[in-house]
Parts: sequence; C-alpha cells; structure tokens
Amino acid sequence: MRETRLDTARIRAARRVIDPVFLDTPLYRCEALEPGLGCAVSIKLETANPVRSFKARGTEVVASLLVDQDSRAVVCASAGNLGQALAWSGRGRGLDVTVVASRFATTAKLDRIRALGATLELVDGDHEVARERAAAIARRDGIRLVEDSLDIETCEGAATIGLELVDATPSFDAVLIALGGGALATGVGHVVKAMAPEVEVICVQPLGAPALTHSWHRRRVVTTDSTDTIADGVAGRYPIPAVLDDLLLVADDAVLVQEASIIAGMRMLLDHAGLVVEPSAALGVAAILEDRDRFAGRHVVTILCGSNVDVDAYHRWVGAAGINGS
Repeated sequence: MRETRLDTARIRAARRVIDPVFLDTPLYRCEALEPGLGCAVSIKLETANPVRSFKARGTEVVASLLVDQDSRAVVCASAGNLGQALAWSGRGRGLDVTVVASRFATTAKLDRIRALGATLELVDGDHEVARERAAAIARRDGIRLVEDSLDIETCEGAATIGLELVDATPSFDAVLIALGGGALATGVGHVVKAMAPEVEVICVQPLGAPALTHSWHRRRVVTTDSTDTIADGVAGRYPIPAVLDDLLLVADDAVLVQEASIIAGMRMLLDHAGLVVEPSAALGVAAILEDRDRFAGRHVVTILCGSNVDVDAYHRWVGAAGINGS
C-alpha cells in the first residue's frame, strides 16, 4: 500500500514538544448517550484545554519548529480555532502571530484570538478568501504561512490523538472523525490504520460543506462555490490535493449529515453528557443518529474536537423545537 505523508515516528516525537496541557485528554465510555444512539459510545474530549479545541496539538509542533529555525513571525488563515491555537502557541514562544479570518466568523473565536495577543485581520468573504490574504501577507513579509492540513505538522500534531486512542482500552471498532480541511482525519486515520487496522475510520462532514467528502468518493478534487452550514470549523470549499491523497489511504468511508442532525447531536451531548460543543464536534453523533442500523451493537469512538461557540447562537440551536434524537 502507498504511504501517506505522515510518519509514525515523527508523530511520537511530536508528543515531546506539545505542551502536556493538550495531551492525554479524557477518553471515556458515555453510557448516558447510548440509549438514544443504540450503540456503545466513547468520547474523546478535545475541549478541556486553554484553546478549547484539538488544534493546539498541531500549532505546538509548528511553533516549536519555528523557534528552532530562528523564525519570529508567522501567519495563518482561520475560521477561529486554528487562529486561537497558533496565537496561544506563538505567545508562549515569543512569535509574532497574524491571523486572517472572515469578518463573518464566530465573534467569540475572533475575540479570543485578539485576547491571546495575535494581530487579527478581517476580510470580506469566506475562509477561502482569508486563505488567499494570508498567503499574500506571507509573501509580502517573507514569513512562514501555516496552512492547516497541508502543513504536515498540523496533521502529525492531530495524529497524537490517534496514539492515545489505540493505546486505550477497552477496544473499539469504529472511530468517527469530523472532516474539514483534513488534518484531524488524516492524522488520526494514519495512526489507526497503522496500529489498529481493523478499526473502521469514518469521516463526517455537513451536507452544506461537502467538498472533501465528494472528493473522497470521486477520488479527485471536487470544489464547491459556497457553503451553507452552522459547522463553520469544517466549511471549506477547496480541498488540498495532497490531503485528499492521504485521506484516500486512511479513510474507510466519508459521509454527509444534515444540519438538523448536527443540532440534535449538540443537544444530546448537552442533555446527556453535560457537554457544550460547537457544531463540528457533534458531527460524529449526527452520523450515528442518521444511520443507527450501521452502528447497532458496535463500540464507536467520536472525537469532540472543539467547544468554541457563540453563546447566543448556541442557545438558538439547542433550544430549537422539533428535532428528533435528543
């Protein structure tokens, strides 16, 4: 079989440069969810850390490398979570961090980026417009551009979650992973397929932001003109070819879920697990809700990848009536 861009030895080495506050996150069976989902469910909680998402596992690796290279400035585009993580990792290492984001991004995420000391530049348009602006800043200033999922450090940092999963007991037979740019899915998928190949790796994306899922099924890059989803953290339109190549090697399936199922998943996690999560983190639960027969009798792990939500929007979503499954 062809190999991915990732390397298991480098992934193990990444653990040594990631601040321990982001490592060994809670993994536990959540029995309270199981009656509503019809299967055994364990959750990997990537929200109980200073940036409330898994992204710092990757930015810690990036920032450590930049310091080793005597770099002092870095720029990225972000829907919010990567920017917070890079700001946190850069601040602790004396790096000058610039984050480019859409002015329509979640306000709470933008406020936190500023609070962490990064320079925040807002653009009209969506995340893809922000990516173009960040690349222009990097060229103009001659500084490192961090491109989530394309930069292998972001994937291998995320892959340390996979190490923690395969080292855990009891065993599980499927892992549900939110699919956006692909760092989380390719990182965790690489480790799982290398160390526990019998485990099914299933990527989950919103129906309103389907580009990478369509690309996986068609085995070629498929772009979309727009996105329409509350799951802003996974709302990309232009899959990265190298990331797709990796995903084709490690994912057993890629599925799309409806917005109503994402909201139902968020409500279930609040009502039955006491967890506030952002929409992207509820994608795994949404996938089970939409295909209970597929997961019946199985032990499934879902990675809760972030909890950076706008409070008002969250209350609107989880307070909505008429959603089944909660």
